[in-house]
Amino acid sequence: MSTLLDEMMKNNSSTALPKYVAKDFQSDQDVRWCPGCGDYSILAQTQRVMPDLGIPKHKLVFVSGIGCSSRFPYYMNAYGFHGIHGRATVIATGLKIARPDLSVWVVTGDGDGMSIGGNHFIHLMRRNLDLNVLLFNNQIYGLTKGQYSPTSEMGKITKSTPYGSLDYPFNPAALALGASATFVARTLDRDPKHMQSIIRRAAAHKGTSFVEIYQNCNVFNDGAFFQFTEKDSKDDNVVFIEHGKPLVFGKEKDKGIRLNGFTLEVVSLKDGKYSVNDLLVHNEKDTTLAFILADMTYKPHLPRPVGIFLAIDRPVYETEIENQIAFAKEKRGVGDMKKLLNSGETWVVQ
Repeated sequence: MSTLLDEMMKNNSSTALPKYVAKDFQSDQDVRWCPGCGDYSILAQTQRVMPDLGIPKHKLVFVSGIGCSSRFPYYMNAYGFHGIHGRATVIATGLKIARPDLSVWVVTGDGDGMSIGGNHFIHLMRRNLDLNVLLFNNQIYGLTKGQYSPTSEMGKITKSTPYGSLDYPFNPAALALGASATFVARTLDRDPKHMQSIIRRAAAHKGTSFVEIYQNCNVFNDGAFFQFTEKDSKDDNVVFIEHGKPLVFGKEKDKGIRLNGFTLEVVSLKDGKYSVNDLLVHNEKDTTLAFILADMTYKPHLPRPVGIFLAIDRPVYETEIENQIAFAKEKRGVGDMKKLLNSGETWVVQ
């Protein structure tokens, strides 16, 4: 698997890249999230991963919309753009088309990205620009003080739903897959090593990478994901999906996921009836399997899948645009703006 560093070295082998450490990506701004917020972990892991990517800081851009997550660009010592609500994906799209040499990162939340920005999100996924999306999912509107969000569970009692939410929640991973995303993953704010590995893979992917991060909002939705993140419950409620490996989970690794037709079922590996050879083996290149795994998300009888659902190759949008422009120039020649403006019927407004 080639890295961004490998590509950059091929493109400009005569230029020595600076050697960074995590501290080089810390800005001089005070980090202003609530104490204990999961955003601190996401920021720290991103800053720790950046030196490994070998990308000069002046080639990095973090784009955000509105929400707690959207303060992220202020805390990264790189270029950043704090946009308006739901429009981070649009800004990032324009930037990547204009400057395909940049490493562009979209930082958004379940409200910003799935609600007002939902339409932009699905079109970014299908276009497959070579950029990265980190979606902080805390299943609540934190910045505006605790209204239900598009990923809140049914029956969620909040200030805006005093009798419980009637909305069925979005499944971000399934939504991304349905919009033809080429890289879809999920990780946890309380699993630093796993998050670092996922961010590295996302950065190395040639195309749009989407990473959903379960992030605890300890003020307005504390404990929403504790069954998947805490030591005493995590092993029995999470299955880590890894390419080429069977789906095994449990404190004693004594349970597995079997595919019975198109239905997933949990089986015991203790009684001898089933072995690891009977279990579903993950293939991150299999689009159908990715949908099946993403559908586990809200099934209470199944563990929550965490890892990379899908990682496939498809032409990237900005390259296709460059190719189309080159084709048009070859076929019709370089345009002449003055000639164009004076062609056909023209008039002067007095």
